[in-house]
Amino acid sequence: MQTDRTLILGLIETCREVIAAHADHLCELDRAIGDGDHGTNMRRGCDAVYVDRDRLSGMPLAQALEKIGLTLVMNIGGASGPLYGTLLIEMGRKLGSNAHKTNFAAIVGEAIDAVARRGRSQEGDKTLLDVLYPVHTEMVRQSALVRIADTAKESAQLTAGMRAMRGRASFLGDRSIGHVDPGASSCALLATAICHYLKEYRPA
Repeated sequence: MQTDRTLILGLIETCREVIAAHADHLCELDRAIGDGDHGTNMRRGCDAVYVDRDRLSGMPLAQALEKIGLTLVMNIGGASGPLYGTLLIEMGRKLGSNAHKTNFAAIVGEAIDAVARRGRSQEGDKTLLDVLYPVHTEMVRQSALVRIADTAKESAQLTAGMRAMRGRASFLGDRSIGHVDPGASSCALLATAICHYLKEYRPA
C-alpha cells in the first residue's frame, strides 16, 4: 500500500506541475481552433485532483484511478473532461478486475478504445487519440520510457497536418490544418511527464 501511495502522490504532483507550467500555451493553441480555455480547464481539473491527493493516495491504485477520472469529468470543461475521465476510469476498472493484472498495455489499450467510443472518434481525427494510440503501440512493443515520451511529443506535433473531424475545431474545416490540436498537446505533456517520473521512480 505504501508503494501505491508514493506512486499516486508522485503522479498527481507531476501532472499538476506540467499542466500548470503549460496552461497558457494550451490556451493559445485552443484559441486558434477552439474556445481558448483548454489550458484553464486542464489546470482546474489537475488542481481538483491535487486538493484531494491525501485521500486518493490512501487508496489502491485501481480505485484511485477511477476516483481521479471522476474528478476530471466533474472539473474539466468541454469534451476533454469526459475523455480524460473515461481513460482513467476504464483503466481503474480493468486494473481492479485482475483480468489483465500482468499486462498493463492491454489495460491501457482497452481504456483508449473506450475513449474512442465515448468521443465517437478514431485515430486521424485530430484529437488526443492521435497521441494515445501511438503511445500504446510503443507500450505493446515494450519500448523504453524515453521512446514512449518522444513518441507522445512527435505524435502531438503531427496533428498540425490533420483536418479536425470532431469538436468545435471541425467547424473550421481545412482552416484547422496547420494548428496543433490542444487536446493532443495536453495529452503529450502528461504522457511525457509521467514517463519521466516513472523513469526516476524507485518503489520503497
